[in-house]
Amino acid sequence: MASTTGDAASQAAVRLGFISGQVVQEFGYDDDVDSDLRAAVESTTGHELVDEDYDDVTDGVMIWWREDDGDLTDALVDATTVLDDGGVIWVLTPKAGRGGHIDHAEIEEAATTAGLHATSTFSIAPDWSATRLGNRGRGK
Repeated sequence: MASTTGDAASQAAVRLGFISGQVVQEFGYDDDVDSDLRAAVESTTGHELVDEDYDDVTDGVMIWWREDDGDLTDALVDATTVLDDGGVIWVLTPKAGRGGHIDHAEIEEAATTAGLHATSTFSIAPDWSATRLGNRGRGK
């Protein structure tokens, strides 16, 4: 019998839009990340998450980001380096009231500076929120 936590993580991985065969690059891994969500993304895609040093084309990016992690704009620029056209970036941040939480306005500002824009934010795991970033359209 599958656990409720595992079921929730599997649903969260699907909500992120990842599908079988995709390669997802992960930035900001640390001991506080949601291991159930990571495992669910790997199960959904059929591939282990690749790390920050991966230099081939990726279909998506997950960035675990906390208040003291440095410059988010730099991380977003790094994340787009090998991201395929149409690939999606997810910024995962601690929820409000938890250590390391950052304000949504900071994500929006970093995204804009990196040529991206935030399209949606929602709860993705017990301690984490997810913000989807997309490319800015030309001339908009």
